[in-house]
This record gives sequence, C-alpha cells and structure tokens, in this order.
Amino acid sequence: MSKAEVTFMTEELVKELVLRLMDERGMTMKQALDTIYNSETYTKLLDERIGLYSQSTSYVYSILETEILTGKIG
Repeated sequence: MSKAEVTFMTEELVKELVLRLMDERGMTMKQALDTIYNSETYTKLLDERIGLYSQSTSYVYSILETEILTGKIG
C-alpha cells in the first residue's frame, strides 16, 4: 500500500472518529480533534507497522473510548 493510500485511510478514519465523538459524547469539533490528536490511539494509528488505519471505525473508536474512560489521553 502506498504512503498516499495509508494517509488517506488515516484521515478518513480520523474524520469518522471526530463525527462519532461529536455525536455520542457531545463534543465540539475542536474538542474531538484535540481528543484524537492527543491520544495514544492516534499515535498507534500513525504507526504503519501496527496497521490500525486499516481497521473499522467501530474498532478504533472502542480503543479510543477505553482510553478516554481510563483517563489515559495525552
């Protein structure tokens, strides 16, 4: 998979995560983006070796949600 494809998939996943945080947690767009970009989940999402970018939005959201609930956001 090319770098451009990985980047595109990552950006699409972030977009879906933002929308879900806004819908399910009542966050503003800025809060949702801050939450994602300051998370360990996002760090893992950027690591191509892990391949998290190729997983479903629901799966990645569940990881992010656990991180939020345990207070382990950046």
